[in-house]
Amino acid sequence: MIPVAEARARILAVLHATETEVVHLADAWGRVAAAPLRARVTQPPQDVSAMDGFALRAADAAEGAKLRVAGTSPAGHPWAGTLQPGEALRLFTGSIMPAGADAVLLQEDAEEAAGIVTVRERVSAGRHIRRAGQDFAAGDVLIPAGRRLTARDVGLAASGNLPWLAVHRRPRVAILATGDEIALPGEPIPPGGIVSSNAHALAAFIRAAGAEPLVLPIAPDDEAAIAAAASVPADLLVTTGGASVGAHDLVQQGLARRGLAVDFWKIAMRPGKPLMFGRMGETPVLGLPGNPVSALVCAVLFLYPALARLGGRAEVALPTETARLGAALAANDRRADHLRARLAPGEDGRPVATAFTRQDSALLRLFADADALIMRAPHAPAAAAGEAVEIIRLAALGI
Repeated sequence: MIPVAEARARILAVLHATETEVVHLADAWGRVAAAPLRARVTQPPQDVSAMDGFALRAADAAEGAKLRVAGTSPAGHPWAGTLQPGEALRLFTGSIMPAGADAVLLQEDAEEAAGIVTVRERVSAGRHIRRAGQDFAAGDVLIPAGRRLTARDVGLAASGNLPWLAVHRRPRVAILATGDEIALPGEPIPPGGIVSSNAHALAAFIRAAGAEPLVLPIAPDDEAAIAAAASVPADLLVTTGGASVGAHDLVQQGLARRGLAVDFWKIAMRPGKPLMFGRMGETPVLGLPGNPVSALVCAVLFLYPALARLGGRAEVALPTETARLGAALAANDRRADHLRARLAPGEDGRPVATAFTRQDSALLRLFADADALIMRAPHAPAAAAGEAVEIIRLAALGI
C-alpha cells in the first residue's frame, strides 16, 4: 500500500490540461481561463461622480454659498462646457465630471431653487469622485490564467469589454460501473442485485468540478465486455467496482486487453483502499472502489485534483481548513482515515467537527448528511474533544 499523498502526486504527474477554445462571455461561467484576461478599456474611462448631486469647485463650496446651476448632465450625456467659478452642474451617479470641477456636493446637502443651489455642508476637493482607472486600466490583467471563472469574474470580464474568452476545453470523463449484481436506477434489478448509485453520483461530482461526464452502460463481470465498454474516447476513464483481486474483480484484466498499464493499486487509506491508477494507451484510468462511500471519498481525494489539473486550473490542492473536534477520537492505525462528520459553529470562529459514531463505508445516507471529512494521518494519536483537526468541507467542492 502506498500513502495517499504519493498516490495523488503520481496521478497528477501524468495529467495535462486540455487544449484551449474560445467561448462567448455568456458561456464562460465555470470555465477555466487558458490565458491571462486583459482589460480592453479603462474603468472608469474618465473621472465620474460617485453620487447624485452637484459638481462644483471645492473653493466655492463654503457652507451657505449660493452657486448658479449651469446645466444638467445625466449619466451617458457628458456636459461639453467648462465650469466657471461660482457655478455648479447637476449630475448623477456615473455622470462624467465636467472640466473645472474638483468635488461633488451631495444632493441631500444642497437646496436648489430657481436655478440656484445653496451649499448646506462644505465639501473638500476630490470628494465623491471616482477617478479614471480607479478600478483598472486598459491592458491590466483582470483574471489570471488557471482561474475557474465565477459570476464575479464574468462580470469583471464584461466590464473589461471582453466578449470572447480563451478557456480550456472541459475534460471529458467516461464513467464505467461494473458488476453482474448492479442495475442503473429505473432498470430491472437482477436477483440478488442492487441499484447502482456510483455512476450518477460520480457524474454529478464531475459536473461540479467543471468537467463533462459520460455515463456508460454497466459492464458485466466479463473481461471482454469490460474491454469493449471502455472503447469510448475520453480524457479520463473512471471505473467503479471490480478493481481489486477477487475472482470477480476483472477490471484490470479486462482493460489489459486494451493495453492498460497499472501504475499502482491499493492505498493506505480508509475507506477506499482498493484504488487503482494506470494508463490505457494515452487515456489515464482511475479505478474507484465499488462501495458507494469509498468511491466518493476517493473521488474527493483523487478525482477532484485530477479534474482540476485536466481542466487547466492553477490550483489543484484540496481546500482544507482547521476545525476543532466535537468529540474525542481513538488512536488511528497504519491507514489514513477520512471520517464523515457534521459541522457546527465554534466559539473561537473555527467550526466544530463531530464524527458520526458509525463510519461503515456502505452508509451512503450518512455520507449525504455529512458536512465534512475529518482527515487523520496514519498512526495519529488519540485526540480529545476541542483539539484541532484538518477537515475538507464538502460544500467547498461543490458536492
